[in-house]
Amino acid sequence: MALSPGNHSLLLIDYQYLQLLTIRSHTTAAVISHVIALSKASRIFGSPALLTTAFAEQQDLIGDIAQLFPEQVPLDRNTMNAMEDPYVVEWVRRSGKKKVVMAGLWTEVCLQLSVLKALEAGYEVYIITDASGGASLEEHQKAIECMVEAGAKQLTTWSYINELQRNWDREDTTGALTTLLEEYDPLGTGFRWEGQLRNYLFSRKLQDCYH
Repeated sequence: MALSPGNHSLLLIDYQYLQLLTIRSHTTAAVISHVIALSKASRIFGSPALLTTAFAEQQDLIGDIAQLFPEQVPLDRNTMNAMEDPYVVEWVRRSGKKKVVMAGLWTEVCLQLSVLKALEAGYEVYIITDASGGASLEEHQKAIECMVEAGAKQLTTWSYINELQRNWDREDTTGALTTLLEEYDPLGTGFRWEGQLRNYLFSRKLQDCYH
């Protein structure tokens, strides 16, 4: 069964400043852009999302992400594995979803350990590869391979988001998603041009009707 807005929870693991500074598998700008898009999508589609931190007294959650969830205090822990923290485990259980989508820093540590533990617990796990990052490209890629071999499914940010929309007839989310695409997705330029072209053709059609 495919992902839909109501059949999964989203776990965003340790998007903190010091972790971000050590990322070498992606540019920090790309990781931030993708995780912000994921966060905004969770608000658009109403999918439950949880933010976690590790040793928050030493480093804050990235401000741009925290601002999108003003009602939430990230669950802080002292374990590398979020799925070994009782509060995180309880939140996932109470969400009532058997599908869990995860992204986080670092890929080869906190994300990998959490994904493997969730799979062991019987969850169907999806990993967002381009919103996660590791100490090197090799570390990131090998961790992804390990998780996939264990049964996780890999998605990119925009393949995940578009899977949730699936049909442009879903008018309750179409407008907000189009804005999100225009703002963050490389295809956003195409969406803007398409809209401009439609408006141009419509205006020409009106002119033809009056001549």
